[in-house]
Amino acid sequence: MARVNSYFTFNGTCEAAFEFYKSVFGGEYRDFNRFSEMPAMPGQELPAGTENQLMHVALPISKETVLMGSDAHPMMPAIAMGQNVSISINTDSREETEKLFNALSVKGTITMPLEDTFWDAYFGMFTDQFGIQWMINFDAPKA
Repeated sequence: MARVNSYFTFNGTCEAAFEFYKSVFGGEYRDFNRFSEMPAMPGQELPAGTENQLMHVALPISKETVLMGSDAHPMMPAIAMGQNVSISINTDSREETEKLFNALSVKGTITMPLEDTFWDAYFGMFTDQFGIQWMINFDAPKA
């Protein structure tokens, strides 16, 4: 069964925001990754000073809910506040991932096609026909 969480995108203030959320909700980060941890891509080197911005952070705030976030990728335009929230769905299978991605993205704009990622997930992003941003993720089973 799919689990829905909120995903926030920031313009360089993600770490400060999540330190604040952590002070309010308590708990420990499940994920905390910086852009410097991404595999290097030729021609897409990170601008100086952005390596320590957050690529992904996840903070469980209940048994079922996780707040997630990142800074906008330094090679992308700045995010307009108010348009910086996505619905993030974690699925139980690749098949469920494909079903939801394909159905919800009809008449929308795919910003990242479904693909296997370096963080061992099957993942894709899109904006649906109504302007809502979605992320669909299936984490590969741990060996």
